[in-house]
Amino acid sequence: MQPEVRYARSGDVSIAYQVVGEGPFDVVFVPGFVSNVELVWRTARGAILRRLASFARLIIFDKRGTGMSDRVAGAPTLETRMDDVRAVMESAGSERAALVGVSEGVPMSVFFAASYPERTWGMVLYGGWARKLWATDYPWALREIEYRREMEEARRSWGMRDYMEQVARRMMAGPDLEIEVEYLRQSASPGAVYALNEMNMQIDIRHVLPALRVPTLVVHKTGDHIPIEGARYMAERIPGAQLLEIPGSGHSLTSSEVEVVTSEVERFLNDVWLESGARETESERVLATILFTDIVGSSEKATELGDRAWRELLERHHELVRRQLALYRGREVDTAGDGFFASFDGPARAIRCARAVVDCVRELGIEVRAGLHTGECELVDGKVAGIAVHTGARVASKANPGEVLVSSTVKDLVAGSGIAFEDRGAHGLKGIPGDWRLFAVAHRDS
Repeated sequence: MQPEVRYARSGDVSIAYQVVGEGPFDVVFVPGFVSNVELVWRTARGAILRRLASFARLIIFDKRGTGMSDRVAGAPTLETRMDDVRAVMESAGSERAALVGVSEGVPMSVFFAASYPERTWGMVLYGGWARKLWATDYPWALREIEYRREMEEARRSWGMRDYMEQVARRMMAGPDLEIEVEYLRQSASPGAVYALNEMNMQIDIRHVLPALRVPTLVVHKTGDHIPIEGARYMAERIPGAQLLEIPGSGHSLTSSEVEVVTSEVERFLNDVWLESGARETESERVLATILFTDIVGSSEKATELGDRAWRELLERHHELVRRQLALYRGREVDTAGDGFFASFDGPARAIRCARAVVDCVRELGIEVRAGLHTGECELVDGKVAGIAVHTGARVASKANPGEVLVSSTVKDLVAGSGIAFEDRGAHGLKGIPGDWRLFAVAHRDS
């Protein structure tokens, strides 16, 4: 029987999902490039999903802009897609799950597991990557000019018979080409494909990998068009990760490979579940975006106004800042004098909150500076602490009046958000090893 399509509300967008199987634990399948929860069962991918549903309660979904989910303008960010996964889990009644991320779904799965370790007890990453474009320390990826050439070809040719057959052969190893072509065509429009490619080009989650504290299995085919060096790179940097290399060419799994891989996935997830997944544990570390703000020239302003007027100004300042924190889902950690220290579960929200704070306090006749950094934080009495917090404070100290300054880690994680940056060069941060590349948030989105 065709599983029932349900919808979860994520903000103002409806996300299509299905629930299949009745296993002892939940598995959320995070799709790759494009998907369609209705048509997927007719393709070669259906065999993988049926196998997963044989030992788990399987939750599958279409990310916004694709398949049966609502169409949206532009591309979803990793942060927005994390919100969609949480909305699907809540709608499906899943408090904790293992994530199985495929191809393009790998970066989001990593980001989700690092940000919400209390909701993720295990993870399998298949055919994925940490970065799309070439870098000196990531030399196996495509150069930007090559990647853009492929983007433009996809925008021109998506939907055309010859091109769709070419993509189908490259993406999957299913025997029925007609079904694969139909599946791809009905999963996304040319505009959606271009937007997704553009977002993927900017993604870089390399800094997130060491922050993972979730048992992880990395699976990759040795002859995949996505270089296996990327899988080895991730497995080396994710603490305790296991790597499974599958001989063979192509991005997809053949029918014989499906049983081999899914058997290993079942073994891995069962072992993790029996060892620790069934126990609800409070994580001691979490990936968070740290925001620091402070009023520029506060001492001079206090002297100018006098104690009473300064106190009244601070109260109004605090009220405005807290209003923005509530609007952008920030969590106030501490307030010291004229400064705020807050944490966020998403860097784009944190940037927009900081920019809103900088703008709104000008009505009080003052300027603030703001700094942000995303990193692994310790949880102490429910509050974030550690080197990432100190880094955020040091970034803020480098900001000019009225400026929002971010670390390169923050910039790399907001791909597709439209937030524009201006390079401020490399800086030493007091007490923090190495040089740090900092970026100022532009006044307007690109």
